[in-house]
Amino acid sequence: MARFEETSMGAIFQNRVQEYGERTLVMYKGTKGIWEEISWNSMNEMVRNLGYYLISKGIKPGDKVALFSPNRYEWWVADLAILSIGAVNVPIYATNSVAECAYIIDNSDSKICFAGTREQMEKIIKVRQDNQRLGEIIVFDNIDEQVPDVVELKAAMEQGSHYEKKEEFDARIKPISMDDTATIIYTSGTTGNPKGVMLTHRNFVSNVNQLYDVDPQFLSPDHLFLSFLPLAHVLERTVGYYAPIFLGKKVAFAEDITKLLENFQEIRPTFIVSVPRIYEKVHAGINAKVSEASPAKKAIFNWAMSMARENLPYICRNKTRKGMFALQYWLADKLVFSKLKETLGMDRLKGAISGGGPLSVSDAEFF
Repeated sequence: MARFEETSMGAIFQNRVQEYGERTLVMYKGTKGIWEEISWNSMNEMVRNLGYYLISKGIKPGDKVALFSPNRYEWWVADLAILSIGAVNVPIYATNSVAECAYIIDNSDSKICFAGTREQMEKIIKVRQDNQRLGEIIVFDNIDEQVPDVVELKAAMEQGSHYEKKEEFDARIKPISMDDTATIIYTSGTTGNPKGVMLTHRNFVSNVNQLYDVDPQFLSPDHLFLSFLPLAHVLERTVGYYAPIFLGKKVAFAEDITKLLENFQEIRPTFIVSVPRIYEKVHAGINAKVSEASPAKKAIFNWAMSMARENLPYICRNKTRKGMFALQYWLADKLVFSKLKETLGMDRLKGAISGGGPLSVSDAEFF
């Protein structure tokens, strides 16, 4: 039986921890180039210890906490800790300037800021020079020296583990209402100052339930997601982070966008969430390679693509291929499609979401 009523992602996470325990939740590339795994239980220990730390620092329900970091598992730890104690996460894009960070932190009245890297920490230190309300900076990376009012994440979690009133963590989760604010996401600010968009726990909880209802049969088996869109944007946060938590799936964090193909080949995800530009670049890259191929290889590829186009009504309407066409398509798959998917690290891919902008007909049909 679920321990918590599922009115927030913090409550949903705790219920899934009880269900999945030592199963792997996330994967990330470690310093030695090896993919490391973190279980649901281990993630929960980090989330709780960080939650205790934030409580000990006076963070109350409704307080704003900024999060300035690229995609990494620590983003999840910080977010789940913030939400679980009833506070509000204010994400900042990892590429934002000092001025952009300053505006968001000041406008949201954030009391603490998480920073992913040394570079991001240094930006927030500059912000704090003119913002007396901003308190501590918690940095994910090891910085190896004392910086005033800056604490490393591992030190914060260690300190939090000694917090005596540990029952307060669960006590903070239970009263969270679906209509409480979970996050304030700032727009890009291309036509003036960014606007803070307040999203409630209901926004996220209803979204992940709706996503599951689209196709429960497809989403029921094990899936491995690859996270590479910015978690500061609501698309990745909802579909690439909260949905896998809700569904009990595994997520690997891409190192960065420049290593995306390499990470695809290593992880071979079964599910991805992307924007049209990524699909467009992959499609264009393949076409560029084909244009340099020998006439024979080019002819085989073009024939295979003609089979793919003929296959569109079958795949879109879930029809069974028959007769000569079934044989031709099997041969096209054997000679071209299977090899292409394996090269791209997409040979296990079962589903892909495109959002954030219009996907062109040619890219949609190609994939």
